[in-house]
Amino acid sequence: MPGLTVTVITLNESANLPAALESVRWADEIVVVDSQSTDGTVEIASRYTDRVIVRPWPGYIEQKNFAASEAAHDWILSLDADERVSPELAAEIKALLAAGPACAGYRVPRMSQYLGRWIRSTDWYPDYQLRLYDRRRGSWAGGYVHEGVRIEGEAGRLRSDLLHHPYRDVSHHLRTIDEYSTLAARQMFEDGRRIGGLGILLHGYGAWFRNYVLRGGFRDGTVGFLVSGFNTAYVALKYVKLWEMRKTHEGRSRNRE
Repeated sequence: MPGLTVTVITLNESANLPAALESVRWADEIVVVDSQSTDGTVEIASRYTDRVIVRPWPGYIEQKNFAASEAAHDWILSLDADERVSPELAAEIKALLAAGPACAGYRVPRMSQYLGRWIRSTDWYPDYQLRLYDRRRGSWAGGYVHEGVRIEGEAGRLRSDLLHHPYRDVSHHLRTIDEYSTLAARQMFEDGRRIGGLGILLHGYGAWFRNYVLRGGFRDGTVGFLVSGFNTAYVALKYVKLWEMRKTHEGRSRNRE
């Protein structure tokens, strides 16, 4: 049976970290890589593992790959501080490792709690994340946002949920939408993407219809309505910011001529 290392990267996660690490006490090893927290995160992590490493923040991809490189075992479960491994998922992972994994990595369905309700609709569910992987055949890659594990070989799927607590409140959610829509727009701008008013409208309408109707946001009542609206706002904002970046760039280019 291959050993399993759980990796967690942190920065000022004292409120979230205890529950996250408690949910993976069963693992063979826990490695926490902290980016110079000032809120007691390191002290909390040290209660659960002696593998706590403090280093400057180089970016999500670099930090997560570094954490995997420090593991004693080749099979990695990458966990964010605002996530918890459910007992059902823990049992499924143990059984998989005991039987011998047939794939290079496994996608895990992630279910988020928002405003006191577990969301089983919209773009938020099942929100498959490739988090369990063999580091000999996979590593983290990506752009400014939505980094992920890229593997050589087939990816399987697990059935049990990874539990996610992404936002403290609506204000936290709105700040995150603003931050991540900027990063997404920057990535699209650097990739040469363009957008106009009609495109912004169509992407926004499409996001609302997909979230609230096709993916059943209406089934989650008022909270489903809000999540659908915020997901739509994120999509619309990233395209508005892309349009703004493109106009600013074109204006500067004309001024230099």
